[in-house]
Amino acid sequence: MSNSTETAFLNLVNKHKGILYKASRIYADSLEDREDLQQEILIQLWKSYQNFKGNSEFSTWMYRVAINTAITYLKKEKKRTNNHTDVPDHFEVQNEDYNPAKDKQLEVFYTAVQELKPLEKAVIFYFMEGMSHKEIGDNLGLSEGNARVKLNRTKEKILQIIKKSGYEF
Repeated sequence: MSNSTETAFLNLVNKHKGILYKASRIYADSLEDREDLQQEILIQLWKSYQNFKGNSEFSTWMYRVAINTAITYLKKEKKRTNNHTDVPDHFEVQNEDYNPAKDKQLEVFYTAVQELKPLEKAVIFYFMEGMSHKEIGDNLGLSEGNARVKLNRTKEKILQIIKKSGYEF
């Protein structure tokens, strides 16, 4: 791929880098795992970028790749090989001045989310991105009604997990 393709790709990724941070925060609990997962998502985005036809928003496509990568990555649980030779090693996503540890509520929330099943994590991730029930359903292959029910149950489950942990709102 040409340099201009690479530049266009990096510009798009940097524009939507919040997706990387949120996906890795939801699917990985340690800082090291989050960084690994972000790298893995970047690699998968780059590998499949040539197949991105622009039929959907880049961000929509990026969500799908991020979630699919996160789920696959978790299944592999670090049985990864380091044969990433086909990926430019200078991919840098500009870091945000973002420290969730500053925000205790967010920390408690993300800790609770770790206990969810993969589909529930995906539902919450899309919800956090402000997607409608219909959009959540479309992304996950559920009807709008199913997505609404799944989301409500997942929110309730998170609340129960947080209450169980003894955190006071």
